[in-house]
Amino acid sequence: MLRVLGVHGIGTHRYHRRKGSPGEAAVALATDWFRHLGTAMPPNSSVDLRVAYYAHLLHPDCGHPVEEDPAMLEPAEQRLLADWVTLLHPALAETPAGERAQQAGDWLARTHGSATRLFALTFCRELQVYLSSDEAREAAQRTVADAIADFAPDVVVAHSLGSVVAYECLWAHQDHDLGLLVTLGSPLAMPGVVLDRLRPDGERGRPPRVARWVNLADVGDIVAVPAAGVARQFAGVDADVPVTAGMWEFQTPGAYLRSTDVTGMIFGAGSLT
Repeated sequence: MLRVLGVHGIGTHRYHRRKGSPGEAAVALATDWFRHLGTAMPPNSSVDLRVAYYAHLLHPDCGHPVEEDPAMLEPAEQRLLADWVTLLHPALAETPAGERAQQAGDWLARTHGSATRLFALTFCRELQVYLSSDEAREAAQRTVADAIADFAPDVVVAHSLGSVVAYECLWAHQDHDLGLLVTLGSPLAMPGVVLDRLRPDGERGRPPRVARWVNLADVGDIVAVPAAGVARQFAGVDADVPVTAGMWEFQTPGAYLRSTDVTGMIFGAGSLT
């Protein structure tokens, strides 16, 4: 049986709110991941799937709720939003600095819909907490490291912001060998937003005890920018594969986990069957 550890992306605090504890949230999230993954698993395969849950560490209960207005974001979060969306829509660079976040949100809503704008604001809030708080950053990485130590997975599958957490964790906690790291819809290569703020400084490559690293991204995934950037920016990436997982659900892991391109990588990794 293949042991797979998932590392989730943004927007999963609702599992903690609904279930009341990180442990129960992890179980509920793993159940949802398995529901999707099971639809595309190769015949005669089996999997033990668990999820390392860290969302509660980036979403304090005292925080004000995310609304669809970029003005509700803190200044640093607004800068993240503006810098990110400028990569998607370079004309935004001509907008006065004080207006760029609002214009970025408006462009997302016009181009991709209001749900995408709300997703983007949530992404910027959780990403900024992770990148700016050493305590939250280290605690999220420790959650993944503990799950790896307890579960000894064959494969780690990390989605969106979870790919950043998993990548930094595997550099910071070089305690166990890992056969395969699969990153999905990853922002790791996003210049000026994520790439230049990664730890350890100066290290851009496959973590030392990871045997193989495969990155997959939907061709329209607004988080996975620039296209094919992970392979260009990080040494030791074995494959950087464009896929068509489905819009707009690329912003959740479900479409990726239902993709035979993804499950083919997970279950077809050499002896990992």
